[in-house]
Parts: sequence; C-alpha cells; structure tokens
Amino acid sequence: MDGGNQSTVSEFVFLGLVQSWSMQVLLFMVFLILYLIIVSGNIVILTLIITDPHFHSPMYFFLAILSFVDMWLSSVTTPKMIADFLREYKTISFGGCMCQILFVHLIAGSEMVLLVVMAYDCYVAICKPLHYSTIMNLSKCFGLVLTSWTAGFVHAMSQMAVIVQLPFCGPREIDSFFCDIPLVIKLTCMDSSDLGILMNADSGIVTVTCFILLLISYTYILLSVLQSSRIGASKTLSTCSAHVTVVVIFFVPCIFIYVWPLNITWLDKFLAVFYSVFTPLLNPVIYTLRNKEMKSAMKRFRSYYIDSKGNT
Repeated sequence: MDGGNQSTVSEFVFLGLVQSWSMQVLLFMVFLILYLIIVSGNIVILTLIITDPHFHSPMYFFLAILSFVDMWLSSVTTPKMIADFLREYKTISFGGCMCQILFVHLIAGSEMVLLVVMAYDCYVAICKPLHYSTIMNLSKCFGLVLTSWTAGFVHAMSQMAVIVQLPFCGPREIDSFFCDIPLVIKLTCMDSSDLGILMNADSGIVTVTCFILLLISYTYILLSVLQSSRIGASKTLSTCSAHVTVVVIFFVPCIFIYVWPLNITWLDKFLAVFYSVFTPLLNPVIYTLRNKEMKSAMKRFRSYYIDSKGNT
C-alpha cells in the first residue's frame, strides 16, 4: 500500500450464480418477480404507515424507515444481478464496484443500528409504558434514525478509506454477483490475508455489538412480559416478536459472512442472495402476517380503494 492506488484494473468480471444459460434465464424470471415483490411490498408498508393515522406512532415510524432501508439494500445489488443473467460477460467498472461496496456497507450498517433502535423502542413500550410518549418523542425518534445513518456512514467510510488505496493489477474475476470486500481484497497485488482478517473484523465488531445489544434488549423485554399480565404489553410483544424474527433473518447471514466465514463458495453465494434478496422480501411478509393492525389497515385501504373506484 506504500505506493498508494496503483490500480490498472478498469473493471471486474462477475462469475455469477450459475453457468448454465437455461438456469440463468430461469433465475432471471424468478429474481425479477422477487425484486418487484420487494419494492411493491415495502412501498405498501410505507404508504399504509404514512396515510393511516393508526400508525402515527414511534414503532411504526421506525418500521417505515426499515422498509425504506430494505428497499434500497436490495436495490444496490439485485437489479445488476438480474440484468447480468441475460449477459454473457458480467462486468462492472472499478468505480461501480467501489460504489456497491460503499452503499452495501452504508445501508447494512444503518439497518443493524436501526434494528437496535427498534428493540429499544419495544423495551420502552413494554417496560416503561407510562413514560413511553415522553421518552419516545418526535425529536428523539428523528435523532435515533439520524444516529443509525451516521453509524452506517462511519462504518462504510472506514472500509472505503482502506480499499480504495489498494493496488489492483492482477486477476479481476469475482466469484459472486456483486462486489463485497472479502472477495475484492483477494484480487489485490499483495498478500491480503491479514488485511482480509482486519476488514472482516471491522464488519464483525459492528455486527456482534449490535447483536449483543439486541439480545440484551429482548431479554429485558421477555422478563418484563413474564412478570406482567398487561394486555398492552402482550399486544406490543406481538409486534416485537416480528422484530425478533427479522433480527434473526438479518444477522445470521452477516455473522457467517463477516464474523465466522466458512469460505465455501456455494454457501457464500447462498448467504449473499439471502442477505440481499430474501431478507428485504421477508420483512414486509413478516410484519403484515404477524401484525393484526397492519392486516386491518390493508383491509381498510383495500375497501377504500374499491369504494373510490365504485363511485367513479
């Protein structure tokens, strides 16, 4: 790294998920449908929360932000992957690759902290219900969201400050469908083993810290609910249980990618797909199927839409 950025590589080549043309056409159709569901599902949640007065509360404000973040997390990598299924040569420019790394870590880091914020919101709602409206006021909610984005930005920039200085002059094939730091570092013109461990440790510390904070929060919530028979607490716990499901789905792939990498190519690709496609897909499904208020709002919205069409 002494010579600064000695890059002579102008683009990278993705090897993709599969080599068979027929399978690529099939996956093109599958992932196109999934991506459309991701975008439309999260837009529906955003629309319901913004338009329905029943959802003008901190809990649903954070859920709306989560839907927005999920939509963009998937949009960083999925459209490129879908388009590449129909291309023989799956290339990405050096700048495009760096942008993917930047936005993946920015958005993912922000989502991790946001999930901690949502756990804190659940904790206050269940453990301190009488002070909930005072503690979770509007300015604090905006401040917590801003904190999550700031944390994601700092994490992403700490990664980018290192990787943009690396010399790339050799192989340029990435055995995946998007640029991620562990794979890109292997292409540098230097011994990257120690650097790879350091960069994974950076992401791993963020992941593990957020995961431990989440475990602590939900442990307190569980103990509080076990000691209380309040109907309100049980109702809030129903929504928080959806949060727990989302946390598990989001963090398990991150742990096996950055904290405890298995270095098995097919498994790494599966985890990458799960992380970038299925997590944003499952979030709206989980929140709509496990949340009675959300299902009721969807019925009201559908009835209003049908009535308005009938009157025209």
